[in-house]
Formats: sequence, structure tokens, C-alpha cells
Amino acid sequence: MPEAYIVAAVRTAGGRRGGRLMGWHPSDLGGAVLSAVAERSGVDPARIDDVIMGCVGQAGEQALHIGRNCVLASTLPQSVPAVSIDRQCGSSQQAIQFAAQAVMSGTQDVVIAAGVEHMSRVPMGTSVAGGKPFSQKVLDRFGVRGFSQFTGAEMIARKYGYDRERLDAFALESHRRGAAATERGDFAEEIVALEVETPDGVERHVVDEGIRFDATAEGLAGLKTLAEGGVITAGNASQICDGASAVMVVSEAALKEHGLTPLARIVNLTVTAGDPVVMLEEPLFATDRALQRSGMKLADIDLYEVNEAFAPVPLAWLEHSGGDPAKLNVNGGAIALGHPLGASGTKLMATLVHGLRKRGLRYGLQTMCEGGGIANVTIVEAL
Repeated sequence: MPEAYIVAAVRTAGGRRGGRLMGWHPSDLGGAVLSAVAERSGVDPARIDDVIMGCVGQAGEQALHIGRNCVLASTLPQSVPAVSIDRQCGSSQQAIQFAAQAVMSGTQDVVIAAGVEHMSRVPMGTSVAGGKPFSQKVLDRFGVRGFSQFTGAEMIARKYGYDRERLDAFALESHRRGAAATERGDFAEEIVALEVETPDGVERHVVDEGIRFDATAEGLAGLKTLAEGGVITAGNASQICDGASAVMVVSEAALKEHGLTPLARIVNLTVTAGDPVVMLEEPLFATDRALQRSGMKLADIDLYEVNEAFAPVPLAWLEHSGGDPAKLNVNGGAIALGHPLGASGTKLMATLVHGLRKRGLRYGLQTMCEGGGIANVTIVEAL
């Protein structure tokens, strides 16, 4: 079967809600990573066959085809097409998988998978605009009044017996790992510097704004739960975040034609769906399927990126898979670094690929829980 390779992977440093990236229009944010991934790859931008842009909140400033608008805001020529997709939090991970499928099919040779989400300027839920996305038939089928990721996170915590202390301890470790990775310079190769206006003048934004370098167990314990009697708080859930990310995927023919050096080879592409009520548990079962289809065991995997939408998700994934906590989200996760929804898939891939190469490791697995009970799994081999 033809292969698909990653030749460049970049992301912005995350911006907190109303924070350092507030002055950036979403199209410009997405355009910045498209320009950067093209430049770092060394491919002539005119030879890019397509851009697949993930975005969840396709409304307001992210409406009217955010993918195309990001291309027009970038250094790519207007001849480069684009498409905007929504697989909820897995949107840009699915963009990687669509890009790989295009390359492996021989349909295209050079595709950018990317994502953007400016959650400060286009808040979660903007696209609903007072509408009712779920029909009564769907609600009746599942016996619910609505579907909620927060409810799903609480359900997973109860199912696996995770108390508040366990979740907060995981969250604290995420901040500690994110802080340590930042101080070591582990993110330097993946981050695209952005100029931002501050009270002290123009600065380069290169550090994830959500990391709490002084996080403590006491501070996390003092936060209120989102639901009375629950265990989920703003501290053990992912942070609202502004950001963009991009990965260039190419064929073997493109490697030779353009003289490219691959960062990684894509080994497996899996997507599954399950319970839309619990919603966030599907990465467990999608991982089972991915390993089965690839003929691999979890012991073969050197690093895993499991999106920290809520602390119970990666904890349940570890328990179900029998994974090694030391291999999980080694540079911190979305609890510390932020979760820019549609941009998180390519964001995690940038961190995973660069993390494998920096440590001299081989295989990485990435998975993401998604609205509606869907999950993507992507396995890569660092080269």
C-alpha cells in the first residue's frame, strides 16, 4: 500500500480566553500556521494540492468557509484550494486522516491538514445560535433531554471510581509536565512565533499562556465543581484556548520530487463511534480497534497523546489499555496547554512527532474524544 509521510508540523502557542491572541482574527491565526508549515517543509506553495481545515465553531468570524479564508490570509497562492470540516474536537485529527487517505489513494501528493479555533472571539455554542440541533426523535431514542460533554465526564468518573482528589492530582501533573517541557525548550521546534500587542509593546507569543507554573494541589482543591455533587471543575478540565496548528502530509513520490526529509510515517488511521450520551469514552475502544488493525500491541507504542478534555478521559484510557503513565502526555496536555477544539488534532500531532524525534523514540499514538461519541486514533512512526 502507498505510504503517507509528515514532513512538517507546527502550532501556535495557546492563548487564554481573552488573552494574548485576542487581537488576532481567526483567519489570520490559521493563515500564520499555513504559511509556516509550507515554509518549513520546503515545498513550493504552488504545488500544494489542498488544505483541509478543522474548525468546530464555524460561525461569526469563523463562518463562510474558514479554511479558504485562512488560505487567503496566508502566503499560499490563491490557486491552493481548501475545505472546512467538523468532527468536533477531532476535526483536525480527521483532517490528517483525510490528507493521508488522499495521498495513499494517489489522488493527491501534497496536502496540508490544519485546524483553527479562536474560542475568545467565537465562543463555544456560537454556531447553535438558539437552534435545536437534536430532534425529539433523537432525544427520545436515547432517553435524554440533551447531550452534554460535562455530563459525560461525570459519568466516566463515576463509572471508573475517580474521586476529586484523583482528578486534581492528574491535572496538577499536567501543569507540572507542561511547565517542565516549556523550561526545557521542548516546544521550540513546533511553535510558530506570533506578534502580539501587550501593555509593554509588541512581543513574540511563544509560550502556552494557560500553563500555571505555580499550580498547587491546594489551589485546584479550592475550585468549585461544575455540577453540584460532581467532581469536574475548571481545574481538572481542558482550558478554553485560542490557537491554530498545521501538518503537511505528502506521498513518497513527493518526497523524491521535492527532496524532502520526512519527520514521520503514518502507520494507522482509525475512527469509531459509540455511546453519544457518555460521549467521551470512545477513545478506549477506538484504540483497541487501531491496535488490532495495525497488528501492534500497546507495548510497541513509545508515547501516547490522549486529549485531556477532562481528567477522567485519559485516566480511563490508561486503565482500560493498561498503558504506562510515564508515556502519556509527557509534555502536559490540554488541562495545562489548552484545547483549541478544531485545532487540537494537528496540535497534538505536532507535539507527538517532535516529542518522539527529540527523545529518539519510534512509535506514537494519538487519540481524541469527540462530540457525539466518536473518536479518532492515529499511529505514527518517527523517522
